[in-house]
Amino acid sequence: MQKKERKESGCKTKQPNTKEMNENKIKKPSFGISLVIIAFLFAVIIAQLVLGYSPEIHLTLVFSISFAVILLMATGTKWSQIEEGILHGCKIATVPMLILMFIGLLIPMLIACGTIPALIYYGLKIISPSIFLVTACVVCSISAICIGSSWTTAATFGVAFMGISVGLGIPAPITAGAVISGAVLGDKLSPMSDSTNLAAGVCEANLFDHVKAMIYTTVPAYVISLILYAIIGSKYSASNMDMASVNEILGAIEANFDIDALHVIISLLPLILIVVLAAKQVSALAIMVAGSLFAMIIAMAMQGYNLYDLMNYMNYGFSMETGSEIVDSLVNRGGIQSMMWTLSLGYLGMSYGGILEKCLVMEAILDKMERLTRTARGLVITHNITSVVVNFLSGSQYVAIIIPGRMYLPAYDKLNLQRRLASRTCEDSGTVTSQLVPWGLCGVFYLGALGVDAWHYAPYTFLCYLTPIIAIICTCFKMFLWEKTPEEAAKFAKENEANA
Repeated sequence: MQKKERKESGCKTKQPNTKEMNENKIKKPSFGISLVIIAFLFAVIIAQLVLGYSPEIHLTLVFSISFAVILLMATGTKWSQIEEGILHGCKIATVPMLILMFIGLLIPMLIACGTIPALIYYGLKIISPSIFLVTACVVCSISAICIGSSWTTAATFGVAFMGISVGLGIPAPITAGAVISGAVLGDKLSPMSDSTNLAAGVCEANLFDHVKAMIYTTVPAYVISLILYAIIGSKYSASNMDMASVNEILGAIEANFDIDALHVIISLLPLILIVVLAAKQVSALAIMVAGSLFAMIIAMAMQGYNLYDLMNYMNYGFSMETGSEIVDSLVNRGGIQSMMWTLSLGYLGMSYGGILEKCLVMEAILDKMERLTRTARGLVITHNITSVVVNFLSGSQYVAIIIPGRMYLPAYDKLNLQRRLASRTCEDSGTVTSQLVPWGLCGVFYLGALGVDAWHYAPYTFLCYLTPIIAIICTCFKMFLWEKTPEEAAKFAKENEANA
């Protein structure tokens, strides 16, 4: 009898404890609290700009995180949930930040082996200032389409174009805008791109249907961007070039690097290796390591560097006194340590985004926007706006693709709209606007690779805000809002029945 009672008693302890379940349940903050948390971040940034201070974005994020934590805990959110959000954000940031760190290895090796000096040297000789911005945008778009990576394109061709722009007298923010616009276009339209595959996967759309759908909004934005770069570039002509600076750059490169035909061809081999590996969809981390090691070997064999110096460059950045201050500023860069400022910004930004995601702050905001999705026009416009908002809050294009994409997908099905429309909208807003967020993964990456922050290059990154604008205009005029064909609708209904 006692045995039986103990057994029954043991069974009772295994039953779900309602009190414990309620304690572990995540408390969603109210819309008002969520709005205050989000408004605080933008209020601090605006206040800094109005007062004439350049936003100290690290401290802005620290204050914003602290404010969010205090307000959430005061309204019932547990610390364990906040901590989970911080760890979640850092987990998302880890791989991109490792890639950025390895970019710190790659850049000094490409300089040491002569790749970047050769591109700058012959770029100055060949490219006219008036067509430079268009050339930079087109070359970067072709590169990104071929290899499926805007980041790899920016870290290789982009760095070279930044160097060329100095000699041509074109401001760095404008050049960075052209490089990023081209790189993002190529990344969006490449079937090998991670963001392209993610958007298609999240919305359960056919990959190539998804790519075709993006042409209707992305290509017009690209064409307008090229026209704008041509107009801006027309202000810079050969007659306006500071030939003394150009000759100084050419002379310093000739004096410090071997740039004869044989050396130039060999120096381009690491770049070719990077493109080939990217085309084969090898891991970005592996590509950076392989490219760095291959460039290191060439630097020792062809440029005469020793292993100790190259290892020092990998850590602290390339260092050389060329006799020209201009060239010194172009080539003395890179290194793991130079990326630490940027890495810390990335982790802070993603910690903030992780808190907003895991503590349901973003969900509380998005719940209000869901009411605007009763028509096809309202749905697509709301989806675009939501993805932009999530981008600025989370700092991650992946989060901006996944959360709104999954949240609004049932609404597309309910309105009998093709899923490629949902996946296209994810990219029109989630992918492209991520470059404009100074504390986001893309903004942080371009700062580390190109040396220009989003505050300065954003006005010239035309493709990144023209694309969502064109998408919304098309929607307002009910253009490219594809409905399911009767066959597609029947197939979808049948699949839903089978899954039910």
